[in-house]
Amino acid sequence: MPEDTIGRIIPVAIEDEMRQSYVLYAMSVIVSRALPDVRDGLKPSQRRILYSMRQMNLGPGVAHRKCAGIVGHTMQHFHPHGDEAIYPTLVRMGQSWNMRYPLVGPHGNFGSIDGDPPGAMRYTEARLSSAGAEMMADIERETVDFVPTFDNLNQEPTVLPGRLPNLLCNGSSGIAVGMATDIPPHNLNEVVDACCLLIENPEAELKDVMKVLPGPDFPTAGIILGTRGIQDAYSTGRGLIIMQARAAVEPMEGGKNAIIITELPYQVNKAKLVEEIASHVRERKLDAVGTIRDETDRSGMRVVVELKRDADAHAVLNYLYKHTAMRMTYGVILLALVEGAPRVLKLLDMLKHFVEHRRNIVTRRTQHELNRARERAHILEGFRAALGHLDAVIELIRHSNTPQQARDGLVERYKLSERQAQAILELMLQRLTSLEQKKIQEEHQEVIKQIAELEDVLANPRRVSVIVTQELQDVKRRFGDERRTRIEPREAGEITAEDVIAEEDVIITVTRDGYIKRLPVDTYRTQTRGGRGVIGLTPKEQDVVEHLFIASTRHTILFFTGAGKVYHLPAFEVPMASRQARGSAIVNLLPLSPGEIVTAACCVRQFSPKSFLVMATAKGMSKKTRLSDFETRLRGGIIAINLGSGDTLRWVRPTDGKKDLILATKKGMAIRFSEKQVRPMGRAAAGVRAIRLGRGDEVVGMQVVRPKADLLVATTKGYGKRTPLDEYRRQSRGGKGLLTLKVTDKNGPLADMKVVDAEDEVLLISSAGQMIRQVVGPIRRTGRSAQGVRLMRLETGDEVAALAVVVTREEQEANGERKASP
Repeated sequence: MPEDTIGRIIPVAIEDEMRQSYVLYAMSVIVSRALPDVRDGLKPSQRRILYSMRQMNLGPGVAHRKCAGIVGHTMQHFHPHGDEAIYPTLVRMGQSWNMRYPLVGPHGNFGSIDGDPPGAMRYTEARLSSAGAEMMADIERETVDFVPTFDNLNQEPTVLPGRLPNLLCNGSSGIAVGMATDIPPHNLNEVVDACCLLIENPEAELKDVMKVLPGPDFPTAGIILGTRGIQDAYSTGRGLIIMQARAAVEPMEGGKNAIIITELPYQVNKAKLVEEIASHVRERKLDAVGTIRDETDRSGMRVVVELKRDADAHAVLNYLYKHTAMRMTYGVILLALVEGAPRVLKLLDMLKHFVEHRRNIVTRRTQHELNRARERAHILEGFRAALGHLDAVIELIRHSNTPQQARDGLVERYKLSERQAQAILELMLQRLTSLEQKKIQEEHQEVIKQIAELEDVLANPRRVSVIVTQELQDVKRRFGDERRTRIEPREAGEITAEDVIAEEDVIITVTRDGYIKRLPVDTYRTQTRGGRGVIGLTPKEQDVVEHLFIASTRHTILFFTGAGKVYHLPAFEVPMASRQARGSAIVNLLPLSPGEIVTAACCVRQFSPKSFLVMATAKGMSKKTRLSDFETRLRGGIIAINLGSGDTLRWVRPTDGKKDLILATKKGMAIRFSEKQVRPMGRAAAGVRAIRLGRGDEVVGMQVVRPKADLLVATTKGYGKRTPLDEYRRQSRGGKGLLTLKVTDKNGPLADMKVVDAEDEVLLISSAGQMIRQVVGPIRRTGRSAQGVRLMRLETGDEVAALAVVVTREEQEANGERKASP
């Protein structure tokens, strides 16, 4: 401090003082604590612990020593920051689930993947692992710089020689001031191959390196989904990697299944994961799970999630991926210290920095060996000079009064250096024998050859690269192992709510007044023709069922309204209700306009451009539009058809564009024509005429024709019949059609019609909510003009409202044109 400031108070702006102090603190944290060096991949605390263990001679071949002693030695000589900072760092370097290649050989309780804490350091023991010892190979050969320790009593290395590419192989994580690093571990074999590739071809591109180093390799194995995050991380230094547990579904006794978890994402606590799954079960978010068991033992990890009978294992697994730590995101930040400054690096930069570090180590080691060889050659040349005048040398020494006089005499008479003269004075008499003299001559020749070899290495950078490659290959041979983490080429798509829903067939009903619900298909048992059925819903007064159809919970339901608009709704979002319940108001699920009523619905799994939707209106208009035109994320609905005055959209059916269509009217007329007569149109088109209606008549149904099938018609008074479709000849669209049912006061007007096979089952539902399920086979086949037979016995004032064919999901997948339809 200058003399003129002693005893004086110097005013300083608090902003300047805070800025300067914070910068000093930040730099201390960045450089001296939180971030690894790009060369050896170690933070200062890790480097000091390893070097302290080496000084204690705790190599991989000696007995383990108490961790308390290691911590104390490190704290006393190198790292004065307390045992609470040193011991956890020591422990982590010995945990096989955190370090891909542990640098410390543990003995005792070093914690577990369940999050169990390690034992106290007075109980646990440790020594260097083989990989840890390899980090300090050649450190005694002046390969790295040393600096004074905190107390100036010792020297410590600024970096370790590190034959093992530790930064990439073991990764690193740390939070500094205003920055953080998160480098994932990698497979040693792949990292060595990438280094050797860059040594051989320094101009290699990232795509070439990624052929041998495809991505991280976590010690806990698991699965990486997709390569986009890896590509981003390697090319920019930052990226998001999706990690997923390895799980499989195994059958159990009693028809049950179990999800077996054998590998976890990196740094996921197994015990917390099991507790997390259990909490979802307790909160009844995962009703399909029966019991959870942790069967992990010495043979490996095994967590068993036992499912209840008939549970959808795929849906449960997707739920676990979405809502638990079985799928995690690893945020990669390739940040490390380069020449003392923090830098975000690309993969190629990290590899090149390590290779350059190893070149520097080999060069410094070679220079050190060359210096020692030259010193030895210098001494041997002095020996040779003395041996050439052996008697005179002995005489000179004998007549010298002191060693200093003898040394000065040798230097002056034989032109030797003081070191050569001193070495001659220290030469044992036994080395003067003829045999020993010969050995000195041979050693000199060997040293001269060694000097020439070392000088050639230093003069030829290519030879340095060859040595680096050979040493890396040696490390690979001794420590390399197979990759543990599997990289799936497919990208990790978002797990939607649909993915966690069990796939099952359901019945969906929509009433005239706009109430909707879903029920399992097996709610209704098959009954014989003519029965009364069971209550399907309890509608409010004057409400009637307008639509009933079969769907899968994985389908998207397209709801078409009489106004010609279409709305999307996933089937699983339709609320489940009891058989007698009215259901939920559809306006709570779809943003319908005032007065807008759902008149048709269609179940869709994929919006394929090769499929079509054929529509029909109450006034006999028809239109065909590609299914892909209806794919949208808009919840507010889109236009499906442009309607004429007073007309309503009533029916929509999926087709492949090559089928025949059949329409039936209230007064018993039907027309069959090829859909090729209806060209594909856009969503806003009005369509073309399908059938010419008589006065007071209207269309009551439209179906797609199947070969060798029958047309089943049902009247409002519960009568019906089935007629072979072959009796309906193909006509040109726009005609009046053929008679399909003789309408009388006994059977009533036509209510609905369906294309069926004898083995099909149908559901009939009345306006009062009665529902009956029956097989088609017992219904008698009759001609087109017959009145039909009784299908359902109705109460006074009740009438048939809808007819639906029960089609299972298996049948749909086996026969694509037979989709569940209203």
